[in-house]
Amino acid sequence: MSDLLWPGDHRAGDHLTDASFLHATIAVEAAWLGALVDAGITPGGARADLAGLVTDADAIELARGAEASGNPVVPLVGLLRDRLGTSSPDAARWLHRGLTSQDVVDTALMLGARDAVGAVRRELRAQVQALADLVESHRNTPMVARTLTQHAVPTTFGLKTAQWLTGVLDAYDDVAALVFPVQVGGAAGTMAAAVELAGAAAEPVPTVTDLAVVVADRLGLTPSTPWHTTRTSVTRLGDAAVRCTDAWGRLANDVLTLSRPEIGELSEGAGGGSSTMPHKANPALSVQVRRAALAAPALGSTLHLAAAESVDERADGAWHTEWSTLRTLLRRTIVAGSQTSDLLAGLKVHTDRMATRLADARDDVRAEQRSMAELAGTSATGDYLGAADAFLEAPLARAAGILAKETT
Repeated sequence: MSDLLWPGDHRAGDHLTDASFLHATIAVEAAWLGALVDAGITPGGARADLAGLVTDADAIELARGAEASGNPVVPLVGLLRDRLGTSSPDAARWLHRGLTSQDVVDTALMLGARDAVGAVRRELRAQVQALADLVESHRNTPMVARTLTQHAVPTTFGLKTAQWLTGVLDAYDDVAALVFPVQVGGAAGTMAAAVELAGAAAEPVPTVTDLAVVVADRLGLTPSTPWHTTRTSVTRLGDAAVRCTDAWGRLANDVLTLSRPEIGELSEGAGGGSSTMPHKANPALSVQVRRAALAAPALGSTLHLAAAESVDERADGAWHTEWSTLRTLLRRTIVAGSQTSDLLAGLKVHTDRMATRLADARDDVRAEQRSMAELAGTSATGDYLGAADAFLEAPLARAAGILAKETT
């Protein structure tokens, strides 16, 4: 997949592309068909290998066919039945029975989201390590703090990076808490068709409800009751993605500000070039991370709007709005995560410029210290860093816990 208007999209690889989504839908159909056979609901001859029956070359035809029904599952099932017809007529007959199109789309999207979130989680873990190293390396590196764009009081670069680390740790916690549920509900979330098909079983309802557990296990998802118009799983995904880009955007904004030539306290390891000005080394990674942070909240809000607009037992348009929105948001999150990791790996910290800037502002940044000392009846001495060093311990401890857990 390529996207000339979103540089770096290649970093997201095959996650949630049309091809990967197509393969996921076929995996869902295969898992359901196999579960029906194993439960004795369908004859043994209905078991079939669906892999390879539909290829990437069919995507254009399926996309065109999807318009008539409003989703790609209807033409996909038709194509699969046609291609199973001669070699496995029982499989063609029983394919998709008991499911509805939303079951397949939702479950396939959860498969794609699970893998995409796995990629994001790996980037977050790498960032936790990189930031923890920065905090330790620069816990005693003095610099001037800035508030409302102006010099404030002394601080350390270690404390600044600890704030970056806290944002990444919070994002990691959100991502780690995500759940990817299977969707098996049938036409209106009652699984009535599947229960009807299982009517010969001694206990058809337990037989059918167990199918959701079996399918979830086969696909590596979490068992769930139907959630056709309860879209919490989707909005939580969106929220976690936005919190990631929030954390990365805050980091990138600091790098952008502190890499201005008149400040020069930070710089990217390999700045991007200009099409016309050969002297420039643009902070291209930071720019692109900030871009993602600016764009992500609107995508997340679209998912919430779709969730709020869900109605009846299956929604008319709200659900359809989620598909492309979720794909775009998760792919951009993967890209931004990868770019942030590269940014941190190559970040150059100019401690000499930090010391110079602090020295240049020395009289102003000590004004609060002098007023506090006067109030307390003491002399204004020392570095006026307060509890800055102590505030590093909590995020470092959280980081150590995550890094230890990820390596076990």
